[in-house]
Amino acid sequence: MKTDPRKTRLLTELRAGGVVDRNVLAAIERIPREDFLASPFRDKAYDNVALPIGFQQTISQPLVVGLMTQALELTDRMKVLEIGTGSGYQTAVLARIARRVYTVERHVGLLKEAEKRLAALRVTNVTARAGDGSLGWKEQAPFQRIMVTAAAADIPPVLIEQLGPGGIMGVPIGADDPMQHLVRVSSTESGVETEDLGPVKFVPLVGEPAPQG
Repeated sequence: MKTDPRKTRLLTELRAGGVVDRNVLAAIERIPREDFLASPFRDKAYDNVALPIGFQQTISQPLVVGLMTQALELTDRMKVLEIGTGSGYQTAVLARIARRVYTVERHVGLLKEAEKRLAALRVTNVTARAGDGSLGWKEQAPFQRIMVTAAAADIPPVLIEQLGPGGIMGVPIGADDPMQHLVRVSSTESGVETEDLGPVKFVPLVGEPAPQG
């Protein structure tokens, strides 16, 4: 099947932007981003931009998806926690690489739509629930990898506790700051190590499920 030239262009942009992990690029190539967007935005699916998905949320810029996924150094043996399911696009990228993905979303409406999209794409290694993502998913901990797709004020201690030995977490830091930074948090024998991976822009990490209706 011939690849959409817009997708080919996007993949070239991602490589130029620093996404070099072949598994990450292959996952992005395989997943139809347009399926995670409302009709008015589908023609922009392969532009390297964030787009609205409702509930004052966005589907992340593909470069950010690629860099965040790459930062986790995923393998097909890993159990991953995602905080913030959103449209389900980042979830699908993780699921194409990891063994199992557990994802938490505070907006029930978004979560239901994401689950439908994942089911339509036959993504079967994802378990999702509505809830307070800032609390993680204690019953399923520890996780080898954690991805937070909303900006926290600081590295969340409760999520550090759910990260297994040798684990890695990617989290945007600076919820109230004009300039947020993606931080890679590594759990080592000597403690927690952090690395600044550069500027990003995410909605704030909010506790408690969103009111319905």
